[in-house]
Amino acid sequence: MAQPVPGRRPTDRHPLLATALRLATHGVPVLPLRGKRPLANCPACADSVCGDRPNMKQAGPCACPRPCHGWAAASTDTAVIASPPWLTAWRQADAVAWHPAGAGMTVVDLDSPDAVAWARTTLPPTRTVPTTRGEHWIYRGTMPSVCAVRPGVDIKSTAAYTRWRGPGAGTTLPLPDAIRALASKEETTPAPRGAGGLFTRARWDRTVATGCRHTERYVRTGLDRGLAKIRTHRESGAGSQAYGVARFLAGLHSSCPGPCGLDAIGHEIVTAAVSVGVPEAYAHRAVTRGLALPGAS
Repeated sequence: MAQPVPGRRPTDRHPLLATALRLATHGVPVLPLRGKRPLANCPACADSVCGDRPNMKQAGPCACPRPCHGWAAASTDTAVIASPPWLTAWRQADAVAWHPAGAGMTVVDLDSPDAVAWARTTLPPTRTVPTTRGEHWIYRGTMPSVCAVRPGVDIKSTAAYTRWRGPGAGTTLPLPDAIRALASKEETTPAPRGAGGLFTRARWDRTVATGCRHTERYVRTGLDRGLAKIRTHRESGAGSQAYGVARFLAGLHSSCPGPCGLDAIGHEIVTAAVSVGVPEAYAHRAVTRGLALPGAS
C-alpha cells in the first residue's frame, strides 16, 4: 500500500484545486466543473429539497458542504474549497469555473469569429481571454445574465458561471452602456404567435402544424439537423446555437398561414440546449427570441 509522501499538499495531487485557491485569494468565487457543467447535486440537495442556497433566486437555507447548486455554490472561502467534500469533487472535475458577478465582473462570451469581429467594431476594448471558439471580454460591473443577445454573443454575470481560461490580457474597463442596452432589447423581444415563454409540447409533429405549408419530412429533417448541431457544442456556444436554430426555423415558417407548432419546435430546441449544459431559463430566452420573427406562428 502506498504511503503518503511527507509534506505533500492536496494541491500537488489536484492542480485544478491550486488554480481555484489562487483565484479565491483574489476574490474570485470558484467551483469545480466537469465538461461544461458543474457537478450534480448530492442526494440531499436534489430537486431543491434542501431549500436551495441563500444566494439563489429563490433564497433558501441550504448549507451543504458539497459544491451543490452550480454557480450558487461558488466560493472564495479557501477552507471550503479545499475541504474533504470539495476534494472529492475536484477529483471528478476537469476544469475550474467562476461566478463573474461574485467577482464584480461581467463576461461577454463571443462564440464565433463573426461575434469577435462585431465586438471589436462595437465595444470598448477591455481584458480579453481567448477561448476555443472565440473570446471572453471581461468588464468591471455586474448585470443580469442573458443568453444570445445577438448571434454568438452571451452575457454572463449574475446567476451564472463560466469556465476559467486564464487571466487574459488588457485593462478591465467599466461595463459599457452598449452591453446593458443589448440585454434590455433582448428582454423586451415579444414571443411569436403560437410560441409562449414556456414550451409545453414534447415533440413536434404534423398534428400541431395544421396550417404549415411544408411537409412533415421537410420540417423534421431541418429540426433534427439543428438539434444535432446544438448537441455538438458541449463546451460552449450551445445557447447561441439554439438561438440560431430557432431563428432559422422560424424563418422557414414566416410565410405560412399557421399554426406551425413553433411551441413544440421550441421545446425540442430548449431540451437539446439543456442537455449540453445551457441553463434552462437561458435556453428558453434564447429560443423565444430566435422564434420571434414577424409572421412566424
